[in-house]
Amino acid sequence: MAAQPGRDMLLKIGDGASPQAFTAVAGLRARAVSLNARAIDATHGESPGRWRELLDGAGVRSAAVSGAGVFVDSAAEEMVRAVFFAQTRRDWRLIIPGFGTLEGPFLVTALEYSGRHDGEAAYALSLASAGEVSFTPA
Repeated sequence: MAAQPGRDMLLKIGDGASPQAFTAVAGLRARAVSLNARAIDATHGESPGRWRELLDGAGVRSAAVSGAGVFVDSAAEEMVRAVFFAQTRRDWRLIIPGFGTLEGPFLVTALEYSGRHDGEAAYALSLASAGEVSFTPA
């Protein structure tokens, strides 16, 4: 993957309808994604050379997404706030240029608001995968 501008990463939230329509979470200045897989240790007394053995494809996979930015008067900000307080799963789409697209159900696990008296109001959010996340290469 060649270097890409961070501003080109795009986070979208689904509206829950069928078919799903996605709205960009506007005002995000920073975004990050973390993909994780917990390995299953299958080491036993007769493992070759007493080296650890890990079981193929048996671990638990998860994804976490975070973002921070400024408030804009948008339906997306209202939707994020509503799904946080309801603690409902919502489909999200994360587009990473030159890498691909992650899409699936996530819960908003953190929603933070901040602001200085001489600056703009800002927010940060964290998402945790809540089901199967698909990946489509770029």
